[in-house]
Amino acid sequence: MSFSMTGYGQYLLSYGGYKVQFEVKSVNHRYCEVVFRMPREWSRFEDGLRRMVQRKLARGRIDVFITREFDDSSSRGTVLNKQMVASYLEASGELESSFGMKGNLTISEMLQLPGVFVNSEEMSSLSVFEDQNWESALQEGLALALDELLDMRSREGNHLAADLKSRIMSLQAHHAAMIQLAPAVVTEYRSKLKQRLTEISDAPFDEHKFGMEIAIFADRSNIDEELTRLSSHMAQCEELLTMREPIGRKLDFLIQEMNREVNTIGTKAHHLGLVNLVVEMKAELEKIREQAANLE
Repeated sequence: MSFSMTGYGQYLLSYGGYKVQFEVKSVNHRYCEVVFRMPREWSRFEDGLRRMVQRKLARGRIDVFITREFDDSSSRGTVLNKQMVASYLEASGELESSFGMKGNLTISEMLQLPGVFVNSEEMSSLSVFEDQNWESALQEGLALALDELLDMRSREGNHLAADLKSRIMSLQAHHAAMIQLAPAVVTEYRSKLKQRLTEISDAPFDEHKFGMEIAIFADRSNIDEELTRLSSHMAQCEELLTMREPIGRKLDFLIQEMNREVNTIGTKAHHLGLVNLVVEMKAELEKIREQAANLE
């Protein structure tokens, strides 16, 4: 099974009086680059979340967006901010002890001081980051968003693999045509050269020199090794497309090697049919390279 590097996943988690939205996007990248964008107060959880992403994804640029908003359905209206009340009482006692100021705060006066009453959202914000269960809640939400991302990458990867297999089959057809055509190259060259020598010279035909010329041409134009290596590379590509592991870099290497072999055949080719096949194979390899660049 092949995986694309392009995908998207999301999940909405309700926890601690908040709705937490997880969005994960991935695109092509040579390595595995993970970028987080989330509230600053959750930065202490980033290392653990990053390791979680890297365990599931091998390549790609992965952008993780975590946002939160107060859950209105869990609102309970205005509540007493006990921490603020304690601060006012402590400050009152310090004024009395340090400066000899007299007087006591009444309940009525206390209730009129700023910050004594807050709404549920503000109160939740004051205590939300003291809850140690937030890390596990964030990991749970991110894991579910990543599962959706992986599912999309898997579906896209299967489509890419199917397309690549069809293109490799096209390469194999061109390769088979080259194998059939290769022996005819020397035969046609011998016939044309003999005809040409006969036309331009009245001297006796030297069979020995003619044979040496044909032998040199046959050696220079021989593409058996290139065809054998091409066959091996195509078989390896087909095998890679069946694996359940990242194959993008290996596939990219094999494509480079196939390009090199085809270019060599093009250099040696002294036959119009072979030249046309080289052009077709290079065009197909370019399409394969573009598609393979999307695979993990």
